[in-house]
Amino acid sequence: MPHAPVPHPLDNPTRAALTGPHAHFAERHGALLRYPAEVAPWLALPDDPDATDWADVAAFAGPGGALALAGFAGEPPAGWEITFRADGVQMVDAGLAAKPDEEAVPLGPADVPDILDLVERTRPGPFLTRTVELGTYLGIRRGGTLVAMAGERMRPPGWTEISAVCTAPEFRGQGLAARLILAVADGIKARGDTPFLHAAADNTNAVRLYESLGFRLRRPTKFLGVRVPAGAVVPAG
Repeated sequence: MPHAPVPHPLDNPTRAALTGPHAHFAERHGALLRYPAEVAPWLALPDDPDATDWADVAAFAGPGGALALAGFAGEPPAGWEITFRADGVQMVDAGLAAKPDEEAVPLGPADVPDILDLVERTRPGPFLTRTVELGTYLGIRRGGTLVAMAGERMRPPGWTEISAVCTAPEFRGQGLAARLILAVADGIKARGDTPFLHAAADNTNAVRLYESLGFRLRRPTKFLGVRVPAGAVVPAG
């Protein structure tokens, strides 16, 4: 009998990360895994969730609770609200000329207020009060103000996601994002991982930038937000 194919770590990257290098972040309920709410919004379902798994989602979030799923192409149970649905692309390193950047500085917990201010102005995607704990974040400051950054998010075995790539509007067009991507990638590759990233499928400017740096499309992907019905009966325990 032929063996079932082994899933690729990037097919369900949240689950691969939370059962691998990010296992110390994992909050569990049944077969479900998720990051702490202050770290990242992503919930990791099994590859083929059944009714029991969705009951666990309801127990995890509670009646009326909302959760986010990365890379999930299915549908929630009938009666659940879809709060957002977005098409994305997953891209992988196919020849990045990774290198450090002399102007890039590490960002840590003390920089979170500045990071959140930049995120509010640029909307690169979810960034929360403890997201900076996921990996290395680098920024460029001008006159003491954080004007660009990029960092690491999910870490499936052998891979590290580059995320939170953003530049303040008044500093765009100077190549800061490209420099930071290559600098973050340099650290990722130095420890033996391969960089990858996600982007909105309709963000053609970002996709073009990533392709120019040496990323290639691995697959289309989906991002889905769901809300548990307010009247859901959630088993105790």
